[in-house]
Amino acid sequence: MPSDTRISVVGFGLIGRRHAETIRRAPNLQLAAIVDPDPKSREDASALGAPTYANLSEMIEAESPEGIVLATPTPLHIEQGMTCIEAGCPVLIEKPIAVTSKDARTLTDAAALAGVPLLIGHHRRHNGMVQAAKAAIASGAIGEVRAVQATCWFYKPDHYFEVAPWRTRKGAGPISVNLVHDVDLLRHFCGEVETVQAISAPSLRGFENEDLATAVLLFSSGAIATISVSDSIVAPWSWELTARENPAYPATSESCYLIGGSTGGLSLPDLRVWRHEKAPDWWTPISSSNLTCKMEDPLVVQMAHFAKVISGSEPPLVTGIEGLKSLEVVEAVAQSAETGREVKLASAREAAQARKKAV
Repeated sequence: MPSDTRISVVGFGLIGRRHAETIRRAPNLQLAAIVDPDPKSREDASALGAPTYANLSEMIEAESPEGIVLATPTPLHIEQGMTCIEAGCPVLIEKPIAVTSKDARTLTDAAALAGVPLLIGHHRRHNGMVQAAKAAIASGAIGEVRAVQATCWFYKPDHYFEVAPWRTRKGAGPISVNLVHDVDLLRHFCGEVETVQAISAPSLRGFENEDLATAVLLFSSGAIATISVSDSIVAPWSWELTARENPAYPATSESCYLIGGSTGGLSLPDLRVWRHEKAPDWWTPISSSNLTCKMEDPLVVQMAHFAKVISGSEPPLVTGIEGLKSLEVVEAVAQSAETGREVKLASAREAAQARKKAV
C-alpha cells in the first residue's frame, strides 16, 4: 500500500488551524509538522500530535515534507515561498499569492524554472456549487454570459480592527483583503479581464483605508461585471454568509452572484437557473430550476487535490499564474479607485501582443 502523503503547515492562525485539522483527519495524508514563530501557537499546535518548529528552513531540513501549506501573513509569502521552491517542495500558498503582482511574478517564475508545483489557495474553485455553476456555463445552459453582478457586503465588528491595528491602515481595506476571493471566481466564470474602472469611499470609522468600493470589469469575452465590496455594510449578500462553507459565519438563504446570459440567468450560491418557457421574451412566463452539486468542504477537497498534485496524478487547478492574474485585477481596482481612471490589465496587453504575433 502507498504511504501517506506528508504535508506540513506553516502558520497556525485561523486558516492554518483548519488546514492542519483537515490534513490530520484525512485518509492517506499525514500532518508532518507545524511551523509558527509564536511559542503559544506552537504549544496549541502540539495538541495535534505533530512536531512543531519556529523556523521554516529548520522544519524542512528536519522533516523533509512532501508538501507545504503556507498559511502565513501575505507579506511573508514571497520569502517563504522561495524557501519551499528552493527546497524542491510543492507548495500551496494561501490567497492572495503575494502583496504585489511583481512579487507574485518572482514566485511563479522561480517555480516554473525549478519545476516545482505552486498552487494558490483559492479554495472556492473546489466548492461543488462553483463547479456545478462552471459546468452549466460551459455547457451553454444560460447561453452567452453577458453580465455579472457580484456583491460582497458584510460588517466587520470594531474588535476585528482593535486586535490588529494594521487592518485600519492604507492598503489594508476590503479591496486588498477581501476582493481577491470574488475576483478569482469572476475570472473562473468569465475569463480574463481587459479593463477595470473603479471608485471607492473613505472609511466611515475614520480609518486610513476605504471601507467601500465598486468596480466595473470588462472581460475579453465582452462580458461586463459589476462588483461591490464593503466591510462596513450590514447585509446578508456575501459569499461568506450565503455559501455555508465556514460554520463560523451565520448562514442566510440569499445569493450574492447574479450571472446574466443570452438565454438564461444563474444565481449563486443557490444554483437557480432562470429561463423563459419557449424563447427569451419578457412577456412570457419565466421559471426556475435548481442545479445539483456535491456538498463537500472545499478545504478538504483542495487538500486531497494538493496530495494528487504532489504525486503527479493531477495538474494544479489554481496555479501560481492564476493567483497572479487575480491579484493583477485587484491591483487595477485599487489603482483605478485612487486615480479615477480606467486601467488596462498588463496580462490583457500581453495576450493581445501574443495574438498579433501569431497572426
